[in-house]
Amino acid sequence: MSAVPHRLSIVIPVYNEAETIHKLIARVLAARLPHSLSREIICVDDCSTDSTRDKLAELPRLFPGAAFVVEHKPVNEGKGAALRDGFKRVTGDIVLIQDADLEYDPQDYQKLLDPILQDKADVVYGSRFIGEPHRVLYFWHTVGNKILTLLSNMCTNLNLTDMEVCYKVFRKPVLDRVAIRCKRFGFEPEVTAKIAKIRPKLRIYEVGVAYHGRSYEEGKKITWLDGVKAIFTIIRFRFID
Repeated sequence: MSAVPHRLSIVIPVYNEAETIHKLIARVLAARLPHSLSREIICVDDCSTDSTRDKLAELPRLFPGAAFVVEHKPVNEGKGAALRDGFKRVTGDIVLIQDADLEYDPQDYQKLLDPILQDKADVVYGSRFIGEPHRVLYFWHTVGNKILTLLSNMCTNLNLTDMEVCYKVFRKPVLDRVAIRCKRFGFEPEVTAKIAKIRPKLRIYEVGVAYHGRSYEEGKKITWLDGVKAIFTIIRFRFID
């Protein structure tokens, strides 16, 4: 049986989220966790051009007693690079990825953590497509997500329903075996391809999560071009890396 986890590290890549970061942190701290599990919050500011830096500096005053690590990147590189830097600062037994834009609800932490805490899983993916509430937005985004997930599954022999989901949870030793190369949104297919290759084969679970998506007018950043790049990323990490 795996060692009992004691600390959850929540890694949050942040870019121009001055309007949401305080609300997000409040929700992260309000999320229920087992009493045996403490939490640390690692925010990586990807060289924001709004007042995000100032908002992050206010966190210890606004949320006294919480364990924060804040890193400011000198240049903007993308979500994958911000996560890679955040993973280096992790001290917990479990690592959870959280976006800063309020599209995902930290109240889902318990269901995401349960398979690991019950020693059934080494990795847990959320899924926006298996029954939980979600905001109705872009049809072609949903089609694109499902095509990318299908292509990823064909290359990894996994049966995920939502490879592109933000909520991914890992035992720390799993992440220690994965070298992240992609700097932007290619992180999602890259990490999926690499955990699928780890031997002995990892125990991977998937649970439904709520999704409150943003429109482009509200600040959504991913575009169709990122989807095209994801296709090449899937193929690259299946056959090359």
